[in-house]
Amino acid sequence: MSLSKRSQVDPFIVMDVMEAARAAEAEDRQIIHMEVGQPSTPAPLQARQAVVEALQRDPLGYTVALGLPALRQGIARLYMQWYGVDLDPNRVVVTSGSSAGFLLAFTALFDPSARVGIAAPGYPSYRQILKALSLQPVDIPTHAETSHQLRVQDVAVHPLDGLLVASPGNPTGTMLDKTALKALADHAEERSIGFISDEIYHGIEYDKKAVTALEVTDSAYVINSFSKYFSMTGWRVGWLVVPEDHVRSIERLAQNMFICPPHVSQIAALAALDSGDEMTKNLAVYAENRRLMLVGLPQAGIAKIAPPDGAFYIYADISEFGVDSRTFAAEVLAEAGVALTPGLDFDPLRGGQTIRMSYAQSTNEIVEGLRRLKAFMQARFL
Repeated sequence: MSLSKRSQVDPFIVMDVMEAARAAEAEDRQIIHMEVGQPSTPAPLQARQAVVEALQRDPLGYTVALGLPALRQGIARLYMQWYGVDLDPNRVVVTSGSSAGFLLAFTALFDPSARVGIAAPGYPSYRQILKALSLQPVDIPTHAETSHQLRVQDVAVHPLDGLLVASPGNPTGTMLDKTALKALADHAEERSIGFISDEIYHGIEYDKKAVTALEVTDSAYVINSFSKYFSMTGWRVGWLVVPEDHVRSIERLAQNMFICPPHVSQIAALAALDSGDEMTKNLAVYAENRRLMLVGLPQAGIAKIAPPDGAFYIYADISEFGVDSRTFAAEVLAEAGVALTPGLDFDPLRGGQTIRMSYAQSTNEIVEGLRRLKAFMQARFL
């Protein structure tokens, strides 16, 4: 049998880095993982306890396709707590991670061959999911001087059927303020462009609160997840907020594509919503790690960065060192025992000159990783 053309998506390069790091660890090397975009902390204690209790009393079979009503209500309350937004729980769709949210959003909003604008650099799976659905990703270059975020003037020159924004973004951690986000949402609405806001790093912010698209429009699809702020990557539970008149279409798609999100993960997610104190402690670790990175990387000679407003990434320009990012990452792993992600994952055209570093690990690991990077850079380039 032959494979479809749409199945021929690009690999996720960070997975190759993770495999190389795993092979190094199998040889008893201690690797500092700055390539992985996930918290090093477990799911909240209350979430884990809730699952233990549920397993003893409940068969945990199918739920309704849109998710447990209590969880949808809890997510709606979160919008009031975080943003002062009065959100109807009926607009909330619980999903099998944010990835299922993207599949549902792209399928609901766009017909085959539709052109969907995404920022470059940006999360690589946007591009590959769009391709797998026979849609056309349109990479729109962003720049460090504008914090690697899209502006209306960047978008307006492209004929688009859809536009996806991410704030805080991956790989940069930079954010859109309310004025910029509203300008993009208004531009999309004026031109009947489907507007999607990826907000999975909300809650992980430092000097200012992230803005949800629901503060500036009711016409957006908003995607979020319990993976990052709530430290629940492997539980595969997220959510999607859609306009009221789109709920039934999304429900039919979800029924057929997924039946329902994992019941056990929904139980955990509902309890996680009441774990704010624990999450605040995690955020304090990220904040300290961010401070260490912003001080330590320039000391190591890696100074061309757009300081992150949120998430737990640093995106750095390494063009001055005269080596492509895949080679650079391979050499850092081999010689310093630090795993980094080449920028080619995030920007196919310019990513050969950039790297992404995650600081989601423990502070001790960040300190050691920076020490190793500094020694490597001094020996190799400085």
